[in-house]
Amino acid sequence: MNEVPRHKVFISYYHEDDQEYKNRLVDALDSKFVDKSVSQGDIHDEGLPLDEIRRRIRDDHIADATVTIVLIGPCTWQRKHVDWEISASIIKRRNNLRCGLLGLLLPTHPDYQKNEQNRNPRLIPPRLARNIKGKNPFAVIYDWPNNRLARKVLPKIHTAFLRRNKDPSPNNRYTLFADNRRGNCRRGWQN
Repeated sequence: MNEVPRHKVFISYYHEDDQEYKNRLVDALDSKFVDKSVSQGDIHDEGLPLDEIRRRIRDDHIADATVTIVLIGPCTWQRKHVDWEISASIIKRRNNLRCGLLGLLLPTHPDYQKNEQNRNPRLIPPRLARNIKGKNPFAVIYDWPNNRLARKVLPKIHTAFLRRNKDPSPNNRYTLFADNRRGNCRRGWQN
């Protein structure tokens, strides 16, 4: 395996369902990356205004990250924090440089190991789904590798890093979630 640079990676995921995969990814990548993720309990958002929670995520965790990985389980598309984290990752500001963006479809997801044409776009976080389209997409979604996790994911992290400032710019024109989406997350988008 060619050596890839050590990147600062923010991992966006649904803490309740996908913590095991986040832990496995961090363990596999160990010293090969810097984990910039929010862990449970890092941000006590009880009673805080939405703008303050978003600011803390952006400024305290994502600000110096270079790549954001979205772990996509069956309920990830509903989660407001995932939506906010993707949005903060792809905004280019003076204090917050844009992150490269990639998704990892988890084995718990109903579309895991289906070819791209057979995946239900409603089961992908909408802001991520808008950035995987076209011949030269800003983001790419891969299936979670069943073996050699570090060997398979590290080059994808580096490729996302290289894509972060290329055209086309990411599509961030989507209203931020105010709340988690409702509906049976195992069946798809329900407004």
